[in-house]
Amino acid sequence: MRADAERTVRTILEAAERVLNRNPSASMEEIAAAAGVARTTVHRRFATREALVTAMKTWASQQLASAVDEARFETAPPMVALYQATANALRVKLSWGFSMNTALAASSESDELMSGVVASCDRLFERLKQAGVLRADVDPIWARRIYYALLHEVCQNRRDDDPDDTDALATLLVDTLLRGVGSPTAQL
Repeated sequence: MRADAERTVRTILEAAERVLNRNPSASMEEIAAAAGVARTTVHRRFATREALVTAMKTWASQQLASAVDEARFETAPPMVALYQATANALRVKLSWGFSMNTALAASSESDELMSGVVASCDRLFERLKQAGVLRADVDPIWARRIYYALLHEVCQNRRDDDPDDTDALATLLVDTLLRGVGSPTAQL
């Protein structure tokens, strides 16, 4: 029964992401219909719309934290880790755009997860600087902030002519970052 309940919750979260991404004011009934469950099922799992949005934000933050962990920041060569983190983050952020960008939900668990992601990224950007990938005069935290801005822009402002392939988007994003703050010898 527990696995069945977890599948139902995930189905609701995924449907809510699709529906709210298209229409942020969609009703719980519209979300239930998209999930293929009764409205009472949604309300049984999430007492309020705010509880649903908070769960979505936490779920998306967990997915992003896992994606960052999979890039092996501490052990992979820094450029490999940067590229892998970028591709992984794009997959999550493009799939969970509403949840990743909502200011409607307050979640200490989500905030804690995102603090861990930022700390990991700061360590990676310090490794990039030590490896000579970033110019010596570049502040690694500033470079990370620019990187986040690039990620955000890619996810929020995709054009019709942008590549659909997250690997191609990741390559383009990393190339753009390194041409701005990279050392002349940094290459993909």
